[in-house]
Amino acid sequence: MVFGIVPPYLLAHIADLEDDRFAAAKKGARRALQQSPPFRAARLTFSFDDADNLVMELADGPNRTISDAEQQEVLPGVVARSEGEEPTGDPSTDEAYDGLGATFALFSEVYQRNSIDGAGLPLDATVHYGELFDNAFWNGERMVFGDGDGEIFGRFTGSLSVIGHELAHGVTQYTAELEYAGQSGALNESISDVFGALVEQHSLDQSVDEASWLIGEGLFTDEVEGSALRSLQAPGTAYDDDVLGKDPQPAHFDDYVETEDDNGGVHINSGIPNRAFYLAAEALGGNAWERAGQIWYDTLSLPLEPTSDFAAFAAATVQAASARYGEESEEVEAVVAGWAGVGVTGATIDGRATA
Repeated sequence: MVFGIVPPYLLAHIADLEDDRFAAAKKGARRALQQSPPFRAARLTFSFDDADNLVMELADGPNRTISDAEQQEVLPGVVARSEGEEPTGDPSTDEAYDGLGATFALFSEVYQRNSIDGAGLPLDATVHYGELFDNAFWNGERMVFGDGDGEIFGRFTGSLSVIGHELAHGVTQYTAELEYAGQSGALNESISDVFGALVEQHSLDQSVDEASWLIGEGLFTDEVEGSALRSLQAPGTAYDDDVLGKDPQPAHFDDYVETEDDNGGVHINSGIPNRAFYLAAEALGGNAWERAGQIWYDTLSLPLEPTSDFAAFAAATVQAASARYGEESEEVEAVVAGWAGVGVTGATIDGRATA
């Protein structure tokens, strides 16, 4: 499974544009829609000790390798920068390197998770993928970044929340393994949005009130009337453009979109759990990666079903909050209120339902 940051519905809209001003954008979107790299299982790194015994290597910090596809659609490309090397001067290479490091830092420093798999998985990325390629994705083994078309999208390494989002798909791959369809798929996307936002906030040391809560801020060129791909604070408001149309994300379960497109609307309906997280974080205040983020991270380790729906995940977040902070805690109250704010039932504690 390939997890791309740009929703298929937006790529399809761009690919069908009749405006000749966006020839490059149409080409870039069509290439992104046609792209389907094979899913490859992520690997662990092993070494041999003095007695020639096989041992697993765990690192104190990230082990990053950035490769350059040189506008080809071939992975991994030519190594451009390895762990510990000086910046290259190429913005895409250096932004990818820094973004992988910032993502590693959040999970390591805050949640004591050693890389994406929890066991020191090296972090690999490829930049300059394809010609005018309008997406960034996690393919199960590495991050891959296109340069954008220059008309609608700029380079995809330019947004730290995008890098965090895609690597968080790897965390979900190694924990909850949520099926990428329907409500469980929307949860999969939402979890990546949540941690993508938290990577950016942690890196910038932003409080709940200071953060933008945007995913993909800075991806659009100045020609687009929009700030980002998605907003956790206010789903449905990230863009409103004459060419792209309006951000279609719902912010409440009453407006859940029933569709067969995009694996059952995984990118559209992720706005509902996204706002639930924002509401919980807002109620708790301070730094969102601390209490609200800790609860969502703890939830990933609970025995969720691959097909868990919003209600099941809501109940699991309340369970996680109760286990860590106590059933009568303000953290539980904030999580319950967050899900109530988006109309998702199922999260209960002491008989109190979210809606």
